[in-house]
Amino acid sequence: MPNFFDTDVAETYDATHGGSDPELIARTVEVLADLAADGPVLEFAVGTGRIALPLAAQGVPVSGIELSEPMVAQMRAKPGGADIPTAIGDMTCTRVAGDFALVFLVFNTIDNLTTQDAQVACFENAAAHLVSGGRFVVETLIPPLQRLPLGEIRLPFANDSDHWGVDEFDVTTQNYSSHHIWLSDGQAEHLTVPFRYAWPAELDLMARIAGMQLEHRWADWSRKPFTNLSRSHVSVWKKTG
Repeated sequence: MPNFFDTDVAETYDATHGGSDPELIARTVEVLADLAADGPVLEFAVGTGRIALPLAAQGVPVSGIELSEPMVAQMRAKPGGADIPTAIGDMTCTRVAGDFALVFLVFNTIDNLTTQDAQVACFENAAAHLVSGGRFVVETLIPPLQRLPLGEIRLPFANDSDHWGVDEFDVTTQNYSSHHIWLSDGQAEHLTVPFRYAWPAELDLMARIAGMQLEHRWADWSRKPFTNLSRSHVSVWKKTG
């Protein structure tokens, strides 16, 4: 799995990518702690600790897997970051010691796996870390294809004075690319990151392959009902074996 989150991206991730909405983070942590039911949890793509650190501060034992060493360095520089045991590696195959009540993968990061095989492997790796009855949680966007103009394959997602963003879709492969341009002091910085989208029903099938069944699907972390108009989903699958 290629690493697009180098030092330059890691140093600005929380401000430009990861989000810092304290209410959203609090809701996310509340739901995850509730689903963990006092058991240990493992975050795939733990990143800069945006969720892992406040979750650990609630007394939940948290471990992580992360591909990018610069992202982990940012987490470890924060208060409590050095206390989150983190394995450097690919979330599709890296194993950490222990059995977990909850594995979670948030902020659309399942889409960073750009093949169906890799996404299936991620589900299988999550299941391998879970105790029987343990849960795997994924937060991701619904592919915004119904919002694309007829015949168009590009959809803007940012149009600020210092940041432009456009997603470019290939509906035959389910791959897409997010193109970012940041403007600062008269200089432009460009970043393109490849992704693969998957519909909720496809993710449900991946879960079944890995021995898990859908338990909950919400529109967001407030646990609002998921509908055909939802732009994202938080899905919870339970390990059946």
